Amino acid sequence: MAARDEGTGPVTLRLRMGQGDAHYGGGLVDGARLLALFGDVATELLVRRDGDEGLFRAYDAVEFLAPVHAGDFIEATGEITRAGETSRAMRFEARKVIRPRADLSDSAAEVLDPPQLVCRASGTCVVPKARQRRPR
Repeated sequence: MAARDEGTGPVTLRLRMGQGDAHYGGGLVDGARLLALFGDVATELLVRRDGDEGLFRAYDAVEFLAPVHAGDFIEATGEITRAGETSRAMRFEARKVIRPRADLSDSAAEVLDPPQLVCRASGTCVVPKARQRRPR
């Protein structure tokens, strides 16, 4: 992740994918779950910048690069890359930082070093002018 908009640094969420997130055989997590994480990251970015949750208008690009399974710890990061009068362009990445090792035991896991990039996306959010305010 590169340049930041007006001092608004990147936002990062980290959480474990549970069995409830598994949508397909083998505990595979639906890609839409990663997009939901990006939506949460976008909301925090907008609140930090504009004092309002705004609206996610569209994704410009989404790339699913590796599978995510129940038990994986995912770190979703995003940042504002460009700001217009009401629009906020954003870039997102999701990385797998920990994965279970069921081949070793039912409670074994390992930290991935480096973390594995599993998804990246870019999109645009909008904060109507009347709702923009700088948080104090």
